[in-house]
Amino acid sequence: MALALTLTAPAAALAQAQKPLYRDPVFDGAADVAIAWDKTDKLWRMFYTNRRATLKLEDPKDVAWLHATAIGVATSRDGLSWKYAGTANIPAACTGETLWAPEIFTENGVHHMFLTVVPGIFHRWNLPQAGAKIVHLTSTDLKAWACADTLELGSDRVIDAGVIKAPQGGYRMWFKDERKDSRIFFADSPDLKTWTRQPAFVADFAGEGPKVFFFEGSWWMIADAWKGLAVLRSKDAVTWERQPGFILDKPGSQATDRDLGHHPDVVVNDGRALLYYFVGQGKEEEARTDPVWNQRTVIQLGELTVGKDGWLTIDREAPVKTGLKAPR
Repeated sequence: MALALTLTAPAAALAQAQKPLYRDPVFDGAADVAIAWDKTDKLWRMFYTNRRATLKLEDPKDVAWLHATAIGVATSRDGLSWKYAGTANIPAACTGETLWAPEIFTENGVHHMFLTVVPGIFHRWNLPQAGAKIVHLTSTDLKAWACADTLELGSDRVIDAGVIKAPQGGYRMWFKDERKDSRIFFADSPDLKTWTRQPAFVADFAGEGPKVFFFEGSWWMIADAWKGLAVLRSKDAVTWERQPGFILDKPGSQATDRDLGHHPDVVVNDGRALLYYFVGQGKEEEARTDPVWNQRTVIQLGELTVGKDGWLTIDREAPVKTGLKAPR
């Protein structure tokens, strides 16, 4: 009950983003967020992978708790205080039991969700039958979703779409190909339906959850490299230069934020870039007595800035006191 009260506290009562920013009140496994503006209800909607983190399995190697996942939804007026809003209304006809890593791209009043779908519930990683695909859905209200297309991307194990309107025209999508050493590749489309995969990977590192955005005169990519977040910079969103090191690779000092940052979304809003990331809870005090506490994940918030060296930086200890404004 205490958790529910925290989640439903009015935004006006909070002077800054709390740590954690958000916990899923059902499974306590919120991850892989995508945030979009709901112009009808005049609020922000967060879509996220809803891991079954409270599930206790007899076999410690069993990964079924990372499967059979719906897409959770939370809402906020300011991006600082979030309230649980159930699960997304996604049709089973074109998806399946296990849904991961939603990406939302909005244009001309239509919201496009690019969703990772895993065909079933698996108890081990990398089983031959455990493929993954990216499915395209559409909505005009961010509430009811309709099936559009299943993307053909040249692999039977692709996950984690990141989509922009390309500066050269058309659209561009980045994704992780698990058949190619988990490298990040990209594909182009003239219409968000037909995609042409490009042959080369983006950079020579394994990673997932690529998020691409334009900020302070450059295109940026942030991807989860499992050592922290890798950062790349580009002038054309095709050729990328790697930022030295990682961000969010050092644990924070505050409770619930004491591990690496993972799989983020970035919202560029009113000249600022807010980074929503998730953090595992295996380094918290509760993990000493609960052997599956490490399954839990929470959402945190930080603000990105461009440093004097021209690269992105973030201070996870710094409070975020100004939230998101309604888009113009």
